[in-house]
Amino acid sequence: MSEHPREIDPVTGYDTTGHDWNGIRELNTPFPKIVIWALVLSFAYSVIAWILLPAWPVGRDYTRGLLGLDQGEMATTNLARLTAGREEWLARFEAGDFEAIAADPALNEIALPAAERLFLDNCAACHGTRAEGGPGFPALTSGDWLWGGDPETVAETIAFGINSTHPDTRYAQMPPFRAGDMLQRDELRSLIDFVVALPEGVQEEHAEGAALFAEHCAACHGEVGEGGYGVGAPSLADDAVLYGQDRGTVWTTLQRGRAGVMPHWQGRLSQAQINLLAYYVTQLASEDADADP
Repeated sequence: MSEHPREIDPVTGYDTTGHDWNGIRELNTPFPKIVIWALVLSFAYSVIAWILLPAWPVGRDYTRGLLGLDQGEMATTNLARLTAGREEWLARFEAGDFEAIAADPALNEIALPAAERLFLDNCAACHGTRAEGGPGFPALTSGDWLWGGDPETVAETIAFGINSTHPDTRYAQMPPFRAGDMLQRDELRSLIDFVVALPEGVQEEHAEGAALFAEHCAACHGEVGEGGYGVGAPSLADDAVLYGQDRGTVWTTLQRGRAGVMPHWQGRLSQAQINLLAYYVTQLASEDADADP
């Protein structure tokens, strides 16, 4: 039998296989040496790894390797070390000495990033990622507080909640003023006109609404709608309103009343964590106030 004549590709100089695919001839290209070396090195590394590192399952166990490494134990050890380091500085918040905390820049540098994560995990779903608030949830950066904005008072609010199941919870409820019950429909309209205009200042054309407000609302919200500390009554005279101050929202509020709920965190978070959150929130409010022109 005669051998197949050798055919050289004129462009690459490689032999062809003799196969022809619709006019395209297949080259008999040598296997790249770099691939061979890569395979050799990969095989050598796998053999070394099998010997030194945990590798082979044996029933419910596995081979430990000569180095005896265990990533589970390493992770547990690292977590314990991190937890111990955190508990060391977190203990400073247990007593709630906020003046001493504020005077310690090194502690603030460590604590505030951790406080931000704690806030995002537990508070941001309602109050927003930057405590900007939302419908029914007060902004915590505006400086307008329902119960007081010092760290000690904020810590109490976090611990006990508002209208929560805690025995020491803060209570805040606005009763409904349905048309025909406490006020007539035209009186409600006059009161709504006054409340909607409050952010612009008390105006003479809303005298009837002002009289109704003084009789039914001022005891909680203040004479000019500035809000009332200690009773949970929000300000109606600025942009810190909870539910909105357009006519439709104010009508709904008067018709149905409001009774927002904040869960208590005592028993869910440690006292140190509660104090850390209170300090973080008041720092946010201070930063926001400093940023105002």
